[in-house]
Amino acid sequence: MDFITENLLTILILLPAFGAIALVGHQMFWKQEGQLKWITFGLTLVNFLISLLLFTGETTSPGGFMFEKNIPWIKAINTNYHIGVDGLSFWLVILTTFIMPISVVSTWHAVEKRQTAFYAFLLLLESAMIGVFVSLDLLVFYLFFEASLVPMFFLIGVWGGENRIYSAVKFFIFTAFGSLLMLVAIIALYYMYAGVNGGVGSFDFVAILNAMKSGNLLIAGQGASLLFWAFAIAFSIKVPLFPVHTWLPDAHTDAPTAGSVILAAVLLKMGTYGLMRFNFALFPDQSREFAYIFIVLAIVGIIYGALVAMVQPDVKRLVAYSSVAHMGFVILGMFSFTETGMQGALYQMLNHGVSTGALFLLVGFIYERRHTRQITDFGGIANVMPLYATIFVITTMSSIGLPLLNGFVGEFLIMVGMWKSTVLGITGSTNWNYIATMLAGTGVIFAAVYMLWMVQRVFFGKLTNPKNKTLKDLSWREIGLILPLMILMVYMGVHPAPFLKRSRESVVAIQERVVHQTGGTYERAEKKPAELEHR
Repeated sequence: MDFITENLLTILILLPAFGAIALVGHQMFWKQEGQLKWITFGLTLVNFLISLLLFTGETTSPGGFMFEKNIPWIKAINTNYHIGVDGLSFWLVILTTFIMPISVVSTWHAVEKRQTAFYAFLLLLESAMIGVFVSLDLLVFYLFFEASLVPMFFLIGVWGGENRIYSAVKFFIFTAFGSLLMLVAIIALYYMYAGVNGGVGSFDFVAILNAMKSGNLLIAGQGASLLFWAFAIAFSIKVPLFPVHTWLPDAHTDAPTAGSVILAAVLLKMGTYGLMRFNFALFPDQSREFAYIFIVLAIVGIIYGALVAMVQPDVKRLVAYSSVAHMGFVILGMFSFTETGMQGALYQMLNHGVSTGALFLLVGFIYERRHTRQITDFGGIANVMPLYATIFVITTMSSIGLPLLNGFVGEFLIMVGMWKSTVLGITGSTNWNYIATMLAGTGVIFAAVYMLWMVQRVFFGKLTNPKNKTLKDLSWREIGLILPLMILMVYMGVHPAPFLKRSRESVVAIQERVVHQTGGTYERAEKKPAELEHR
């Protein structure tokens, strides 16, 4: 057990990768693909169970890292295998390992060709995603960040829908372009650190951050702005933030069900995680200076995503555009620079992974039966699939943000945090933070419109299409897939405290880094009545 806890993060990264190698070897010697799904499911389930040991970790300092390991890797360029997990990455690692077994089982009857490659790519993707969330060396982070592109590219391009090649190439070009900008910035930081460290550079995030905090490494002016934007563009594409979002609807629509679930639940969070981890910590002044740009783009994305989702004829594409709107809320909360808003942003990352992941699963269930996702091909299917309709409606309410379900908590915290923020300032009698909050709030109304209108057209009314009259309700396998996600929707909606408590120290540490550097506060303290202050 000591060996496992001492090398926990390494095991979480390598177990799926070794599993992928084992799958390829299995195919070379036995030539049978029937067992592959079971092997892959077993590996991902074991990895999830091992990841639960993260709950045993303790930090040595507020906002510090758990299960940290820092050993030399490439000595010639002073690169270390430096990994660790804190409150910011903790739940994202758990979310990754949790969603993978569900994704595997969702493909049980959907993938018939090249099963060895399909399941190997799923396992490699899991390794890369976990690596992204635990890497504390910028070069190692970049390698994992890039490594996550390749499996998803093939999952979309080989096992995707009708326009899979176009969607896969578009996904790769967008994200690879942003990654290359980030690589240039990482190399620049390496040489800047070398300039203050006796000519010895480093990619170590913690070392660079400590040098900045101590004043030994000062990056200001145009150079700092260029570095900030190099990181920010890479992460904004990944989120994706309007207007670099256009790859997402195509990728979601043409990806297989497992690919869509992983893309929504985990891959998009790599962008928001990167902004909080690296942009806010390394470039606090620039984060403050350019916050208004991200807030404006987030609000545009919230409203635009909702309006475009409203007119989509394809259920899956509708859910894809809803992701643009939901991730806009995450960006809004992050750039409020308030503890409430940033906590809400991190919580909404988890909510989106659960709710939207569940929606893509449910869309996949009906697609396997009818091989169509067009809203006009359905209507009244609640009459023949009552259980499916019930679960879909509950998941829809979670996505909209109904109180007592998870989506409400995240969006409420984000809007309260933005309302209390002072990041946009006040012009005369106009408080721009209030304006931003109210504009973002319209996204909640629009979400109810496009989601409920879709539900009405698909599930209710008369059953007019004869092809829908023989549809079978959910199987036990499908119920088992969706049930854990539904339990989380309710639990996170009524008892968010355990999630928020574990992430609080890390979020506050990042917030204080930005606040300290800019010499101000972004969260207005509530004024207390004189009699309460006296007491």
